[in-house]
Amino acid sequence: GKRKRWNSSVLDDSDDSEDSDILVRKVFAKRHCIINEDESSQEQQPDKTCSTEIVSANRKQKVLAKLKELARQRATQTSCGSENCEDSNSEAEIEEEPFCHLPLTPTEGSDTDSDSMKDFIVDDEEEEDGEDNTEHVKSENQLQQKELNTSNSELLAYYIPHLSRCGPYVHFQRIVKAFLINAIDDTFLSSLYDGTRQKKYAQDMLLSLHYLDDRYIQPRLDNLIARSRWKDRYKERVDCYPDVRIILKNPTSVYCQACELNRYCKFNVLLFGKLYNSRTLEADDFMSDDKQVLKVGVVCADRTRVYHNLKHFKYKLYVDCSTVTKSNDVEDESVKDTVERLFSQLEDTGWIQKRYNDLENYMNDADSFQEEK
Repeated sequence: GKRKRWNSSVLDDSDDSEDSDILVRKVFAKRHCIINEDESSQEQQPDKTCSTEIVSANRKQKVLAKLKELARQRATQTSCGSENCEDSNSEAEIEEEPFCHLPLTPTEGSDTDSDSMKDFIVDDEEEEDGEDNTEHVKSENQLQQKELNTSNSELLAYYIPHLSRCGPYVHFQRIVKAFLINAIDDTFLSSLYDGTRQKKYAQDMLLSLHYLDDRYIQPRLDNLIARSRWKDRYKERVDCYPDVRIILKNPTSVYCQACELNRYCKFNVLLFGKLYNSRTLEADDFMSDDKQVLKVGVVCADRTRVYHNLKHFKYKLYVDCSTVTKSNDVEDESVKDTVERLFSQLEDTGWIQKRYNDLENYMNDADSFQEEK
C-alpha cells in the first residue's frame, strides 16, 4: 500500500527483513549550532591588529620626534644653568621610560625614524670628540654642583644661623670688631639687634654674636644649673653682678646660701659690679656700689667660679675692647679706619688669640665639671 508521508523529524526505517513494512518513528535530538570561533576571531583580529599597530606607530613617532628635538637642543646648547640641566635631565628620564617599552624592529621603522636616530649613533672616528665633549660636560656639571652647594649653604646660613660653616675663631674676630665699633659708636649693637643695619658685615657680626651666645655659652650654663641644687635666688645674684671674688675663710657648719644644705662652708662669695644689658652691654648706674657676700660650700664655690666666668665673659671682653679704644687717639680718624687699625694691632700682638684661649678654657671647665654627690 501507499506509505504515509511523515514530517522531517520522522524517518522511515526499512530493513531488508520481512518486517520492513513496520513504520518506525525516529526523533533526533536537537543539535546546537556550533560557531567556529577561530574563523570569527580571524575575521576580527585584523581590525584589532591594525589599530594596535597604528597606536604603537604613533607613540613611537612621538617619542622619536621628542628625542630628535632633545638631540637638536643638546647640539646647539653650549652651556646651561642648573635649572636648565635639571629640566633636561628630567625630560630625558620621562622620555626614556616609554621608549624602552616600544619594540623597534627594522620592519617597523621608516625613513624618518632612521634619520632621527642618526644623532644617537657615534662612529669610530667621532669617539675622540665624544670623549672631549664628555669631559667638558663633566666639568660643567661639577661647576654647577659647586655653585648649587654654595647657594644652599648661603640659604642655610641665612635661615638657620646655627648651621654656619664659619670657624669659631672667625666668629670671635667678628665679635671683637663689633665691640670695637660699639666702643666708639655706642648705638652699633642696639642697631644690630633691632634690624636697622642690613649690610653684609653687620649681618655677619650679628650672626657671630648669636653663635657665641647660643652655641658656646648658654648650653653650658644650662647644663651647670641643671646638675646643681642652686636656688633661683642665688642664680639671679650671680647673673646680675659682673664681678666676683671667692675668698677662703675658716670652715663653719652652716647652711650653704647657694643650695641651702647643711655643709662645712669655708668660702665667701663676694659679688659686685654694675648691672648691664645682655645684648647692648650698656651698663646701668643704678646702685653701682651694691655688693653681696654669700657663704657657700666647696662645690658651690667651684661651680660659682666656672658659671660666672662663662656667664660674664662677653661683657668682660667688651670692657677690654672699650679700654683699648680709650687708650688710643681716635678723634682724627673715621670709625672704619680706627677699627681696622686697632684690630690689626690686637691681632699682631696676640691679644685676640689670648682672649679666645680664655674662652676655650672656660668652656672646658664647664664641660668637665663633676656633678655634686
